[in-house]
Amino acid sequence: MMHMTFYWSRQVTLLFSSWRTDSWPSYALTLLACVLASVFYQYLEQVRYRVRRSRKPAGEPLLSQPNRAAGKWSAKKIAGGLLFGLNSGLGYLLMLAVMSFNGGVFLAIVLGLTIGFLWLRSEDEDEIAGVNSTCACA
Repeated sequence: MMHMTFYWSRQVTLLFSSWRTDSWPSYALTLLACVLASVFYQYLEQVRYRVRRSRKPAGEPLLSQPNRAAGKWSAKKIAGGLLFGLNSGLGYLLMLAVMSFNGGVFLAIVLGLTIGFLWLRSEDEDEIAGVNSTCACA
């Protein structure tokens, strides 16, 4: 039966008909897998950010026009595209897992995203805030 509202149960079918939990240990492993997948999603976001950021020279403005003569298929552009595809696929799988409407799965994914952000990406926000706060804009 497919639920259309949140429910709390250790019995859940997640993503595939073969991924079913019917005991507390299998449910706990499923929730752990959701947390780890969410942390990995944030890790991929961090890697994508670093690849994208490594393209620009240090003094170049953030909103400058890209150099079209630099080549359409550079290694960084291909790596960025592959990372984007992998990250998007994982993000859609996480969304589908949340759509199981199991409360524990939802909380595990939110917890994993939060842990991943705080562990891997929060210093990026600090960097951006530091750059913006030291800007001598008139």
